[in-house]
Amino acid sequence: WKSLFTSDGLRWNDFPWPVFKRPSEPEDMTTQAIGAYVLSKNAPDAQKSSKDRIKDHIKRWHPDRFETKVLPRVFQTDRDKVKAGAGVVARGLNELLSRRQED
Repeated sequence: WKSLFTSDGLRWNDFPWPVFKRPSEPEDMTTQAIGAYVLSKNAPDAQKSSKDRIKDHIKRWHPDRFETKVLPRVFQTDRDKVKAGAGVVARGLNELLSRRQED
């Protein structure tokens, strides 16, 4: 993640999309796949609660931050696709969080 804030000329495949199987399109990422990755017992932050892990990812992918800090560093040719992918991730994470709050 640190390199995303300092690198220019980013492309779709430069992003650490939060799914186990690298997506080739935004539509390849589902809420279920995002949840499997974020909530994996093998994740580096597995000691944190599910809610805290989801919230940490939301901070990374939140459109206000992502679109101002990271998206300008993406090649113009990939920008719409990356923006759509980040939107899919943000919506999936928000859905996961709302499910956790209902528990």
